[in-house]
Amino acid sequence: MGSSAAMAAGPGALTPWGAGNTRWGARRSELFFDRAEMDPNSHPEASQNPDPDLVFMDQALRLAQAAIPLGEVPVGAVVVRDGLIVSAAHNRRELDADPTAHAELIAMRTAAQVLGDWRLEGCIVYVTLEPCAMCAGAMVLSRIARCVYASADPKAGFMGSLDDLSQHPRLNHRFPVSTGVRANESSALLKGFFRDLRARKKMGL
Repeated sequence: MGSSAAMAAGPGALTPWGAGNTRWGARRSELFFDRAEMDPNSHPEASQNPDPDLVFMDQALRLAQAAIPLGEVPVGAVVVRDGLIVSAAHNRRELDADPTAHAELIAMRTAAQVLGDWRLEGCIVYVTLEPCAMCAGAMVLSRIARCVYASADPKAGFMGSLDDLSQHPRLNHRFPVSTGVRANESSALLKGFFRDLRARKKMGL
């Protein structure tokens, strides 16, 4: 989903926000994200809200907002390990004509490249919308440590809504899931996007 962003450091090397190169290059896009803008410590709420789930979900929400002017459904995701953001992305299905280009899937692919390992052990995935079956399955396969999502998806969510792949007894990996983090903000973005989309269609735009 959205422009994917990987840290400039080589595989396996994590660099704290604000260190090293100042820009992220997108793997399949001309877009770039300024790391200073994505730095949790550069925003006032970081000192007011020590809860890392709130801080990292705020980064995912900023990515979701960046998807709107591109015509993408506003969903954003970041992958975090040891308190550092490894990768980040927003939806890119329209831009890439790719049905699999969901934010969390792109972020996980990029994280695996950055870390040099398909196993994302110790990684937490923050995403603004409940993962679908495809993305939930990818989280199982990549052996993430935890998933945190904002708003539920009653029509396609597979981490509690339609089913829950994160706790499926017949799968070889299970992981905890936290829900509802910044749910109101995520829901407002999605509702506003689809309201505007319906209005444009009525106007023939």
